[in-house]
Amino acid sequence: MLNGKTVLITGGTGSFGNKFVETILRDYPDVKKIVIYSRGELKQYNMKQKYPQNKFPMLRYLIGDVRDGERLKMACEGVDVIIHAAAIKQVDTAEYNPRECIKTNVNGAVNVIDAAISCGVKDVVALSTDKACAPINLYGATKLTSDKLFIAANNIKGGRDLRFSVVRYGNVMGSRGSVIPFFIKLRDEGAKELPITDKRMTRFNISLQEGVDLVMWTLGHHLGGELFIPKIPSYKITDVATAIAPNLKQVEVGIRPGEKLHEEMITATDSLSTIDVGNYYAILPSIVFDERTHEDYLKHHHAHFVPQGFYYASNNNDQWDTVETLREKFRQVIPGFEVK
Repeated sequence: MLNGKTVLITGGTGSFGNKFVETILRDYPDVKKIVIYSRGELKQYNMKQKYPQNKFPMLRYLIGDVRDGERLKMACEGVDVIIHAAAIKQVDTAEYNPRECIKTNVNGAVNVIDAAISCGVKDVVALSTDKACAPINLYGATKLTSDKLFIAANNIKGGRDLRFSVVRYGNVMGSRGSVIPFFIKLRDEGAKELPITDKRMTRFNISLQEGVDLVMWTLGHHLGGELFIPKIPSYKITDVATAIAPNLKQVEVGIRPGEKLHEEMITATDSLSTIDVGNYYAILPSIVFDERTHEDYLKHHHAHFVPQGFYYASNNNDQWDTVETLREKFRQVIPGFEVK
């Protein structure tokens, strides 16, 4: 699928970018070129140490910001596939710096779309977030806007052989900003208790590799216009704390501003245009301006519509991780994890 192709990853030095590059190098040894496009010089330097040029000549590193449309177009010359992972992701950062968040998450999305159309790119997959579903904070609102821009881009591509799609998933297990390394850090520093925002809180559970696998699957199967969502288990925040530090007291401290009690991926309104494609759901575009219909998506994906009124949230899931399954997953993704 990616052999012989040039792939550009915006925000390519982040957690996703590193895992995506690792996966390409493992599964597609004949990839033509992998372009890491990001604004962080130090992170690029660190990535170069991991993948030295003499051993990985297909890797290219370009300093640039998705806010800079002209620079992005230069970077996309000769590119076949764009994975758009760059974003301002911290909820509190976005609330305090709203214009900067909009410049990156919304204007940046427009620039990626324009570059793809101008440069003859074939496939674009943009990463979204659960916070874009019924958003209650600016970060979620900007990502919902970004999602809509990428979906609608299929209607302005003209006769080009170009497909835009989006993938949506929640917090990645063990990633920066995740509660898991935070709890481990507190425990290892000798804390006597763990702060729990709300003991009723639930979240979806996805590993970094599963997120990468979703993007890879999308590249191989999308028609363009779909927003794909993985079927993944949920967990209770109290079970996470117990899995990490069973002997520490759990103390409620209250939900932070802009935070939801449960993660949402598909609303009941979305169900009117959501199909079940097996391991994933796909929200289809509500307005289609070309000749493609929802029936075309159903046939292509061998799918069926979900029941009307269906909604997908972490508290109404039919798959749940337990304390024991969480511990096993932590051992797989967090080096040196142990229960204390």
